Amino acid sequence: MVRRDRLRRMREWWVQVGLLAVPLLAAYLHIPPPQLSPALHSWKSSGKFFTYKGLHIFYQDSMGVVGSPEIVVLLHGFPTSSYDWYKIWEGLTLRFHRVIALDFLGFGFSDKPRPHHYSIFEQASIVEALLRHLGLQNRRINLLSHDYGDTVAQELLYRYKQNRSGRLTIKSLCLSNGGIFPETHRPLLLQKLLKDGGVLSPILTRLMNFFVFSRGLTPVFGPYTRPSESELWDMWAGIRNNDGNLVIDSLLQYINQRKKFRRRWVGALASVSIPIHFIYGPLDPVNPYPEFLELYRKTLPRSTVSILDDHISHYPQLEDPMGFLNAYMGFINSF
Repeated sequence: MVRRDRLRRMREWWVQVGLLAVPLLAAYLHIPPPQLSPALHSWKSSGKFFTYKGLHIFYQDSMGVVGSPEIVVLLHGFPTSSYDWYKIWEGLTLRFHRVIALDFLGFGFSDKPRPHHYSIFEQASIVEALLRHLGLQNRRINLLSHDYGDTVAQELLYRYKQNRSGRLTIKSLCLSNGGIFPETHRPLLLQKLLKDGGVLSPILTRLMNFFVFSRGLTPVFGPYTRPSESELWDMWAGIRNNDGNLVIDSLLQYINQRKKFRRRWVGALASVSIPIHFIYGPLDPVNPYPEFLELYRKTLPRSTVSILDDHISHYPQLEDPMGFLNAYMGFINSF
């Protein structure tokens, strides 16, 4: 009898816990995205949108030096947005006539359709469509990329190499801290769990919050150059915009695509004759030193490399904007 009462009370306790947890979880899952900071709101307000196959793509397009023919297109990394470039934006406008950046589909202020098959190929086509939209399809373009954007740049380079009609004419390419070699790429634990698309993926994306995000992203910054809490909130606000946290697992398929199309994308880098440069934060746990750099130099002996201070990590344009900008200007002024 005593045992039966104890089991009954235990069942009642679990029922009460369940009844309490259900509304709490429902409320949690419907937490609205954070408000945009004044700086991020200004970034959005100064940008524009164009339509690609019915989808709205956010972009920035600033006029810089008068009389210069030079155009630079910036390709951001995962999981953030074009706002990654804000610290070097003004410096770029002092050198280039046009400075252009976009939020890839599924990122930042661009649309984030679901379900959707996100691919590097589609992101490259969106870049091409943007430049057609701006009337720049016949101009020679300098590409500056980071992380995920490096792989998009590799696909654009492959298309340029094939000399296909309607493709970009690339004048130069500068990569930075991207996993261009699958064998030296070290994704974070959460990325591994999400990219495999298992039963945990939709649960993890819905349960992701600012705390989980900031704890996951902070370690890819150097110990002295980590973002402030307000900067992390800006990044999180970009992700949460249009429920972007719910498509992270779909976006992460780019890691699998890198493996599948390694020959195509690494081959493009190795076979073109345009100037190529790499800006490297050597403390990067995602593309670790020295394995990454040794393979890069072996595979691309004609490329030049800038290695930033030894405490700079995966986001060099945010961690050391002046060092990054100086390295890029040195490259651009060398040819």
